[in-house]
Amino acid sequence: MVSVTSQDLADILGTRETPWLEFKSTAKRAGRRGDAIGNAVCAMANDLAGHGGGDILVGVDDRGKPVDGVDTSDQALLALTDLRDDGRILDRPSFTVAEGIYQGKPVVRIRVEASAAPPVRFEGVVWVRPGPTTRRATRDDERVLAERRRFADGPFDTSIVPGASLGDLDLELFRSSYLPSVVDPDVIEENGRPLPQQLASLHLARSVDHPVPTVLGLLVVGFDPGSFVPGAYVQFIRYQGMGLDSPIADDQELRQNVVDTAARLEAVLRGHLRTRLVEDGFREEQRPEYPLEALREVCMNAVMHRNYETSYAPTRIAWFDDRVEVTNPGGPYGQVRSDNFDRVNDYRNPSLAAAMKSLGYVNRFGRGIGRIRAALERNGNPPPEFQVDESSWAVTLRKAP
Repeated sequence: MVSVTSQDLADILGTRETPWLEFKSTAKRAGRRGDAIGNAVCAMANDLAGHGGGDILVGVDDRGKPVDGVDTSDQALLALTDLRDDGRILDRPSFTVAEGIYQGKPVVRIRVEASAAPPVRFEGVVWVRPGPTTRRATRDDERVLAERRRFADGPFDTSIVPGASLGDLDLELFRSSYLPSVVDPDVIEENGRPLPQQLASLHLARSVDHPVPTVLGLLVVGFDPGSFVPGAYVQFIRYQGMGLDSPIADDQELRQNVVDTAARLEAVLRGHLRTRLVEDGFREEQRPEYPLEALREVCMNAVMHRNYETSYAPTRIAWFDDRVEVTNPGGPYGQVRSDNFDRVNDYRNPSLAAAMKSLGYVNRFGRGIGRIRAALERNGNPPPEFQVDESSWAVTLRKAP
């Protein structure tokens, strides 16, 4: 949120709806298929008109007249801001929410920046605003958005991988698991987009005529990501003791794509979990040494946030008799620092983060540390320990007493 501006927004933005200005009389948000605010934010982020984003004014009817009774409280503004992080808009847009004045009356202004990696989807659907109305994108709209991304400097995870081809992608995995998790099934059935356009639209490849896989495509559905992105694997070691000189009971390298790695990693973690008997009054119950929820959150967040661009080191999981240590290359990124990492979030790999959210491997953006702490507390474990420096990130989970 930002502070209220003293200048009347009617003088700044105008009094008629345009491709970059939309009016909403209320901020009331409906269910999964009817969130007009979400559709509008998505459309402005896609910026089909090339204006650099746009504005949504809540509290103005479609005739450009302000309405009475608009809620501009902090609670109302925070509810709108939450749309950025609740995982329904992917890739995550950048926007601000603030109180403003329109023709002398209070309104809420949502300023949306154009996405650097379109197309953006809201609940699996691409929305655009070619004129004064918001609608679903056509195949041609998506083609324009996908091709526009080729000329922009995007993050590393959406860059192409020279030498790779569509033969390096597991296209059956893409069709059966990834595509239905990202795109609304009705959209897939209605439009019948060709495979190269589907891949380009989801940032898994670039170009429609001669598609080349991106880093994201290889990481998510590639047959062997590590052959093109060195270090793109997870190393698991189980020590019989409490130090690195202890005998090794299990040593595995998980070199599959994110989908297959997640499935295999869950089996590995479950296989090493042990339970303990806990007394609660007259009751006894079995509890694991570590909550699986916390282990999964730590490991998948390490895969999501690690540095794939300049480090060949893997994500490492070291399991000792008294603790589990998870280390990944890549220190704080963007707004994140060693003194605010538990309050501020930013994304080195924004498209990978969006993909993992769609696949269900992370729950919500910016909530991982809170979920880890809560899961450990419920299970009786000590709080997690974090060690953050310029080039790496480590999390230690202590065994429950």
